[in-house]
Amino acid sequence: MSRIRLLGAAFLTIAISLPFAGLVSAAADEPVVLTIGVGEDLDSANPFTGLSSIAYETFTLEYPTLTQYAADDFSIVPGLAESWEESADHKFWTYHLRPGMKWSDGVPITADDVAYTFNRIIDGKYEKTNFGSYVAGMVRAEAVDDLTVKIEISKPNPVMDHLFVFILPKHIWESIDGKEVRKYPNLGTPESPTVGSGPYVMVEHRPGQFTRFQANPNWFGGKRPVDEIIFKVFNNPDALGQAIKSGEIDLAHGLDLGVYESLQGIPEITTVSSTPASFSEVAFNTGAALADGTPIGDGNALLKDKAVRQALSWAVDKQAIVDKVLGGQGLPGTTVIPPLYPQWHLDPANPYGYDPTKAGQLLDAAGFPIGDDGVRADAQGNRLSFRLLYRTESEDSSSQKSSEFVQAYFKEIGVEVQLKGVTEDALYEIVGQGNFDMFEWSWGVEPDPNYMLSTFTCANRSYEDGGSIYANLSDSFYCNPEYDKLFEQQAAETDFAARQVIVKAMEQMLYDDAVYMITYYANGLEAYRNDRFTGWVKQPKDTGTLIFQWGTWSYFDVAPVTAATEAESAAASTAPGSSAAPSSAAGDSNAAAQPAATSGGISTGLLIGLLVAVLVIVILVVLLLRMRRSTTDEDRE
Repeated sequence: MSRIRLLGAAFLTIAISLPFAGLVSAAADEPVVLTIGVGEDLDSANPFTGLSSIAYETFTLEYPTLTQYAADDFSIVPGLAESWEESADHKFWTYHLRPGMKWSDGVPITADDVAYTFNRIIDGKYEKTNFGSYVAGMVRAEAVDDLTVKIEISKPNPVMDHLFVFILPKHIWESIDGKEVRKYPNLGTPESPTVGSGPYVMVEHRPGQFTRFQANPNWFGGKRPVDEIIFKVFNNPDALGQAIKSGEIDLAHGLDLGVYESLQGIPEITTVSSTPASFSEVAFNTGAALADGTPIGDGNALLKDKAVRQALSWAVDKQAIVDKVLGGQGLPGTTVIPPLYPQWHLDPANPYGYDPTKAGQLLDAAGFPIGDDGVRADAQGNRLSFRLLYRTESEDSSSQKSSEFVQAYFKEIGVEVQLKGVTEDALYEIVGQGNFDMFEWSWGVEPDPNYMLSTFTCANRSYEDGGSIYANLSDSFYCNPEYDKLFEQQAAETDFAARQVIVKAMEQMLYDDAVYMITYYANGLEAYRNDRFTGWVKQPKDTGTLIFQWGTWSYFDVAPVTAATEAESAAASTAPGSSAAPSSAAGDSNAAAQPAATSGGISTGLLIGLLVAVLVIVILVVLLLRMRRSTTDEDRE
């Protein structure tokens, strides 16, 4: 081989290797981004004000609790605290923090932060809205030393080893007073991320579009495979489905039934139907009032009559709603603790079935005969005509669809219903003011029943402060002194079997009083790109959801698929919309801005690099051919 050929071959080898070396370096330097599609936006990033499921997912990512629920079975495992114990006299609980922990800004996490968080809730008013049930019976929290916090309680408390209270950084929150906290946004920016102690912290939020999180470099769990998480909002269920098909997102949560079914059978997509830790209900305004009993709102007073509410509960075919709205992906609803928690769930005695004849008989007996217009009314002409509000921003279309079924069923027994769709933010304000008759919504239920049961106590009705009325946890305004007594008993009962009896008695009371008409327990419908990420963890094991858990288990383990798998599925990974700035799926109204991040699949930079490498190779081949031709001509001479 001539020297010029040797030189050309060496040059070709170097030229080919350099672009690919750069590609490997570039791919390694680019962040691994997990993009999740959701059907609702963040209502608040402030743990004292946020109520939506996406808000609680945000809090869980940013602010760990002292202990947490295990992924497999909801058992109690360490969180910020590595151990804890109750005193022999049952008056104190002591928690020992993990050593060496830091907030995301580098400030050490100490017992002062824990004591501050609990004392702020104990002393506060507005702060009790989301966390009051956990601090009931607490006297004071004290930092014994940097890693030890002691909480004094006035009576035994069965939830002290699983307090679902997000621990906040004292050096950030102590400057925000009790009035300012109501409007404190707590939104992170690229220049000033949220200060947290969880695996991720917020760095960007664009209302109606997306929320972006970056890995917390100081998280005690260590560096995770995913560098950024993006929750992208889709107002259109079909657009959410198209986004997972195209690769614009890596996981879709809260899928509409039709979309979910359309994804089944696609090799690159895995669908998941999970047992629900939630219920959906039609809530009745049982008599809106403040916690002190002062009446508020404009609710139809006829719903104060338990007989009317019970009659309405007999009028609805819940199984038909499950079949037609959920496509069988769920169960008819009964009581406020879902069957996912069998130790607490009550199968009620004498359950309401679908019996419109009985419903009509109950209304006749209550003094509401059917009028000439087909609507029942009492002797004074007060008609059984109610407003039913449904959520326009529910993650799927089930809120509206189920409300339409309820409207039709009520019409069959002579009850008129006017439907109106409102946003969840608007609904929260309307309900807090008592300006409603009925509404459709849902609750996510914690593994321990205490929090859910607390929402029906008299003390959790709305309250007045500074001339303004503020919503609390109670949305039906149910107030029953007998129920409150049972709540206090279970909240002080540490014997499991004894507490179980009390809890189920409370569920039966709520059911008999028809506070809610629980329509169904809807399965959680999710789908993910199996060619993009792996390692998803269900809670509970085998039957649970992948995200929106009581913990951060999936975010702890999820990782990009191996390089070999990526190469095999390159065509699927590079589908339209999977690039650095994901394109909007058809029908998505949120394409105005996109998070500045790369996707979990093959990145735009990598694709450009490959094209450059191919171009370099083509040019070099042409040059070598020319050099070969020149050498041949010289040899001939």
